[in-house]
Amino acid sequence: MTPRLQFRVAATHGRARCGELLVRGRATPTPAFMPVATQGTLKGIAGGRLVDLGFRALLANTYHLSLRPGEETVRALGGLHRFMDYDGIVLTDSGGFQVFSLAERRALDADGVTFRSHLDGTEIRFTPERAMQIQHALDSDIAMVLDECPPAGADAAALSTAVERSLAWARRSLAEHRRLSEERACFAIVQGGRDAQLRAGMARDLAALDFDGFAIGGIAVGEDAPTIRAEVEAFAPLLPEERPRYLMGVGSPRELVAAVRSGIDLFDCVLPTRNARNGYLFTRAGVVKIRNAEHARAAAPLEAGCPCIACTRHTRAYLRHLFLADEMLGPILATEHNLVFFRRLIDDLRASITAPGSVDLGWVEGLG
Repeated sequence: MTPRLQFRVAATHGRARCGELLVRGRATPTPAFMPVATQGTLKGIAGGRLVDLGFRALLANTYHLSLRPGEETVRALGGLHRFMDYDGIVLTDSGGFQVFSLAERRALDADGVTFRSHLDGTEIRFTPERAMQIQHALDSDIAMVLDECPPAGADAAALSTAVERSLAWARRSLAEHRRLSEERACFAIVQGGRDAQLRAGMARDLAALDFDGFAIGGIAVGEDAPTIRAEVEAFAPLLPEERPRYLMGVGSPRELVAAVRSGIDLFDCVLPTRNARNGYLFTRAGVVKIRNAEHARAAAPLEAGCPCIACTRHTRAYLRHLFLADEMLGPILATEHNLVFFRRLIDDLRASITAPGSVDLGWVEGLG
């Protein structure tokens, strides 16, 4: 534990663990799935509603919010919690993922990264210090260090350079973070691709510093699902056991279950919300593609027993109609359903740790 963040493990089962994370008076049970509110919003779901659905932590993005509406606007309006009406934990990504996802629009050097805005082509300069300054202006509870996220298949030289650069940036990020405030938490990110030796060395170097939590970065950047699971199983134990462990950008049901069993505490992923907007809905009986003709006159709910409003108040036929008619209510209801599906899965995972054998998670294998 640190003065900025309290992390308590209440129960374990194998490597899996459940407990609570507390920062700045805000708490979430762990394991916790953090929906992705890239631009300070989950598309179609208000911040207060997200709390009602059981999500006490979310992720927002430094790069995107610095472009629009701008961090100083958010600061002037009371910070992200007030801006988006969300009183849970806000974790902000540093912009490091955009080093990977916007590779064609950025230039890297030892001091930082220069982006060309995807909105208007304007040049934006991120250094480790600048990324921290933006996150503090946004008033995030947990700030991530700036790092270089290499793609899957990067050669040994590229991986080594990314690790060296990310380690140097982590030290600079932490120093700036502590200069700005002692009340917020700061998480380190371990890179290294599939090279276990590189990852172990970076994890060891980062563990010697005063970080509040540790993340595995550079996973799900082009690998297949079995490789992702193998990577997480191998790399999770490299992170300090006494601090929260965060797996960045991985969130399919099957990979999520495997990661919890490997000892991961926090996750974020766009999968439930992005898939919902495309009519791809998760149920325990399998994935439902709601646009398919088989649902045209289906009077059944999307998933029996699901407490979300889409399932308790509407039929599959109505949901299909909304999608085919391009009505905004369709993606909104679908998004709420997928979020509730993930919350229920996390609830079951916690139960499987506190009371082993009390829940059957075998159905997850069929979902991917």
